[in-house]
Amino acid sequence: MEAPRFRPRPERVWSSPVRGARFTAVLGIVLLGGITLLFVTGLLSYAAYNPNLSSVNDKTPDKGLLGFYLFDWPTDPPWLYRLTQGLHVTVGIALIPVLLAKLWSVIPKLFALPPARSVGHALERVSLLLLVGGGLFEFVTGVLNVQLEYVFPGSFYPLHFYGAWVFFAAFLAHVGLRLPQALRVLRARGESGGRAEPDALAAPEPAPATVSRRGALALVGGGSLLLAATTAGQSFDGPLRRTALFAPHGGADPGRGPNGFQINKTAAAVGVGARDTGDGWRLVVGGGPAGETRLSRQQLLQLAQYSAALPIACVEGWSTSDQWWRGVRLRDLAALAGFDPDRPPGVLVESLQVRGAFRRAALRDNQVRDPRSLLALQVNGEDLSPDHGYPARVIVPAAPGVLNTKWVARLTFGELR
Repeated sequence: MEAPRFRPRPERVWSSPVRGARFTAVLGIVLLGGITLLFVTGLLSYAAYNPNLSSVNDKTPDKGLLGFYLFDWPTDPPWLYRLTQGLHVTVGIALIPVLLAKLWSVIPKLFALPPARSVGHALERVSLLLLVGGGLFEFVTGVLNVQLEYVFPGSFYPLHFYGAWVFFAAFLAHVGLRLPQALRVLRARGESGGRAEPDALAAPEPAPATVSRRGALALVGGGSLLLAATTAGQSFDGPLRRTALFAPHGGADPGRGPNGFQINKTAAAVGVGARDTGDGWRLVVGGGPAGETRLSRQQLLQLAQYSAALPIACVEGWSTSDQWWRGVRLRDLAALAGFDPDRPPGVLVESLQVRGAFRRAALRDNQVRDPRSLLALQVNGEDLSPDHGYPARVIVPAAPGVLNTKWVARLTFGELR
């Protein structure tokens, strides 16, 4: 006769004495602030990439009402995108221990039986599925993206965008249901003071304690601080940059000298070779009443040259310190196409690159108008290197790095909306 299978009760499986309502509430409050910051800075990143230029830059089709956040991304302060995206990536990575600890603290509830005691309880369980699944999806795809590991199906841009809305909607529903209870728990004096509500998350038959709840919170907080300290340096200048030991992928080794600062993709990686950028290269400027003009690099160097100290800030979270760029103002090239340089239109920038999503990118009129927006030919007193966009690249204050197009082949000025 077959022996009956042992089916342990949940309270025997999940027996850690660390679990408890107060422990979970503290983690929840941290996530409330952190995830809200991530959502806001994420929307700002999409606004910077695609401010009402859906026909060119937008990689998220059919977003409809979800496009409410789009606005003309400013060029001042020039470090704006460096700040918002640095926060987005650094805070996201630092929150990983908090998210995992929060999921661990409530895992007995996820496996509680019966799975649905009523219609309302069933809806709550569905919202939890969206919350947990959406949270894991957003954090996993975000980390993979900053490491340039595109192993997920489809494009990161729409996946992360729509995933964020699903996750944040479930997050708001969860906050509405649980925040009052969490605040009541946190207001209680101590873990057992006052007339506290029964602790539904505590193990009915706890195992012997190996660490206190305060110790567990300190461990989680220490892990988050360690990740923040070894990531945030990628967004700062000076010695702090050397502390970014576990920073997201920052591209190939840029070498030393005037061109020795961070890059994401090399010329070889996107299919740009010496024959594309040699003496036969010509920049085509058009779109206006003056028709098309073809300019060699030497002719561009003979135009009025201006300098601007600007950083490059990438969606992966890293940024460079200010580099001294020198070249022709975009507004002057708009005048060459026949437009008023004080009221230029937007511009469509096309690159020589063969591979990659942003072979074309658009800049708005306020970006073209800014006197610091350049078609750069030199950096830090030296000609651009091939990996930094030789023979010419765009540099615009506060724009995401991917819109500072390298290996520029054509500029088409005109209305882009």
